[in-house]
Amino acid sequence: MAFQLTVMIEAQEGLTWERWQALARLAEDAGFAGLFRSDHLTGLFGNAHQGSLDAWAAMTWLASHTRRIRFGPMVCPLTFYHPALLAKRAAAVAELSGGRFDLGIGAGWHEGEHAMFGIPFPSLKERMDRFECGARVIRALWRGQPVTLDQPYYPLREAVSFPAPPGGGVPLIVGGRGEKRTLRVVAEHADEWNVTRVTPEEYAAKCRVLEEHCRAVGRDPRRIRRSLMVPVITGRTPAEVKARHDKALTIFPRLPASPAEWRTAAFLYGSLEEVRESLTRWQAAGIDRFMLQVLDMTDLEMIGLIGRELTT
Repeated sequence: MAFQLTVMIEAQEGLTWERWQALARLAEDAGFAGLFRSDHLTGLFGNAHQGSLDAWAAMTWLASHTRRIRFGPMVCPLTFYHPALLAKRAAAVAELSGGRFDLGIGAGWHEGEHAMFGIPFPSLKERMDRFECGARVIRALWRGQPVTLDQPYYPLREAVSFPAPPGGGVPLIVGGRGEKRTLRVVAEHADEWNVTRVTPEEYAAKCRVLEEHCRAVGRDPRRIRRSLMVPVITGRTPAEVKARHDKALTIFPRLPASPAEWRTAAFLYGSLEEVRESLTRWQAAGIDRFMLQVLDMTDLEMIGLIGRELTT
């Protein structure tokens, strides 16, 4: 069975319009199913002087300059956005794109960028409380009917938001691994659960937790799509793989430093055939869609290689 592969980049680490446009053209031409990007305000490892192209400007450009790929942010922290405004933006971009937009949301986690820009960064409990209330707001406003929500954060009073998104909603992706709160929000509100930094064994355990939450809220867990965000390093030769690994470590110094550690973390590493075998195992575990984290967004050669060899 063909893999549903998408490209995912860490946009705060140097994204410019020129790079975004090149990535979009390549994703379309190389056969990928989608193009996704992070939503951060500045580099996460201290370099604040590189490109960090605004997420919503980038999404709007994709809506009208691509033809077939799905796209979206992974993820929009609700610490950055009021959920009612986020719902309206998502509906507009979804309509402009002909229904190809997916909205990923999260609770927010990087304290440094909040401090840099003066954005409040509440306690973890409050962030999760806001996240749960915010997901409920987004879902409700997409229905196109007046809605009242009496809740601690983001209450609504006969609120209506038009135009409604095509098809009555935008696919809502919730990203995260937290078993107590995040997976409960997935069970209640998400169309797709995106997970990262897990091994197959850890993933299986979290799936069981999600199933328990689904039973508690009366939802069939099979209705929730499963996606994996995973770093990838590959090439035609061992020398290419090593060179790409070395380059990735200059961009993300906290990545595993050796191939053995990379594989222990269940990241994708090695020859194309090794990557294919890893994808097959994840697919058998229940993953519907892969968001391949391309750590060097300028490495169009590797992206094209994956597209040509693994998307068909």
